[in-house]
Amino acid sequence: MTSPLRLPHLEDLHDARIQQGHAPLLDHLRHVARDARCKSYVDLFGACASLSVNRDIAMQAASDVLMRCLSQALGRRPILFRAGEPETSFDEDWLLALARSLQTGDTASCTFLLHSRVPKHAHRNLVFLLGNVADNFPRI
Repeated sequence: MTSPLRLPHLEDLHDARIQQGHAPLLDHLRHVARDARCKSYVDLFGACASLSVNRDIAMQAASDVLMRCLSQALGRRPILFRAGEPETSFDEDWLLALARSLQTGDTASCTFLLHSRVPKHAHRNLVFLLGNVADNFPRI
């Protein structure tokens, strides 16, 4: 029987993310993505219009719509691990970096991250959804 190899630098990276407060947001998005797998198809452009005017419902709906439409924005299905998993995928790292740049107002990083993976026509909707989730996360 063999044990899994754990690289020390990955554990340090995970600890740094927990200290920065990204683990709760990532676990929330992972959980929402898991629940959204069995839901019906939602178009990225129609999804933003379907958000409720009720603030509490809209905050939860934004998370749901973001995770259901992320594959459309990326052009492929994102790789998301289970909630609580210490390792992160490239897609999760990218999503957290984009959320961090939106929260801090770092437009240069936000623009770079969007242009690196998302078609121009999906920028506005993705920024709206992720910004809504990141800004309201403590209240979700």
